[in-house]
Amino acid sequence: MNEVWIAFGLTAFAGMATGIGSLIAFTAKRTDYRFLSVATGFSAGVMIYVSFVEIFFHGADSLAQHYGEHWGHWLNVASFFAGIALIALIDSLIPAAENPHEPRSESETMQLRISAAATLPAERLGDTRDESEDEGFRRQRLLRMGLFTALAITVHNFPEGLATFFAALENPNVGIAIAVAIALHNIPEGISVSVPIFYATGNRRKAFWYSVLSGVAEPVGAGAAYIALRVLTSGVEGTLPPQVTGILFGGVAGIMVYISIDQLLPTSRSYGKGHDSIIGVMAGMLVMAASLLLMN
Repeated sequence: MNEVWIAFGLTAFAGMATGIGSLIAFTAKRTDYRFLSVATGFSAGVMIYVSFVEIFFHGADSLAQHYGEHWGHWLNVASFFAGIALIALIDSLIPAAENPHEPRSESETMQLRISAAATLPAERLGDTRDESEDEGFRRQRLLRMGLFTALAITVHNFPEGLATFFAALENPNVGIAIAVAIALHNIPEGISVSVPIFYATGNRRKAFWYSVLSGVAEPVGAGAAYIALRVLTSGVEGTLPPQVTGILFGGVAGIMVYISIDQLLPTSRSYGKGHDSIIGVMAGMLVMAASLLLMN
């Protein structure tokens, strides 16, 4: 039972990093976009490497034990692409205008760090309506943008929580690496929630708590899924059977690869300059490779 709490704690840590992003937006003298570029690239490197080198093959081994070598590998590949299909479906249901991975410019985040709750001109936030429109309506639209962004991140965080939780459950050391990668990935998401909500309300505390709540989905979703699987497949006191863990690991590998390629790498490129993104990716792979070698 101790390993379950470790996995849950790591998942909670990863989810709460959205609050860290919000705090950075409020307190840092300026946003270090090169750091965000390298950090998100690092996250992608960790997740891609561990997915293909560790988690995917753990899934294949577990399924081969139950279904044999031939069908075990076929089912593992099917689980991998089912994970990709799941996160792609979630992605397709989120309106593009509320994309939580859209980078925020320095001009947008600057006002979060000064005492007056002055808002920027509408056009700087992508609002192309006539300047004569009611200011209250514009604030309402910004609030809606922030709330939809928070909702989008919340939905995204369910599969991310599953990935962190089940990886940590199988191997806490791998879980730590993935939790750090997801946490780095969640920092710019916290900024994306805080910016429009602050501009709409002028309230830093409200912007911060909305960013934190968007990250709560990771531990809540992972815990709920684990309890449901325990009850449905093994009883409350049992352990998950190998065929279930194998399917989960195949799916988790697919989810993490999709997140890395579709979300982290484009975000890293948009924040950085030159080779910042690829430096982060290679560093993430190197750290993950060294960690796996030291664990063995």
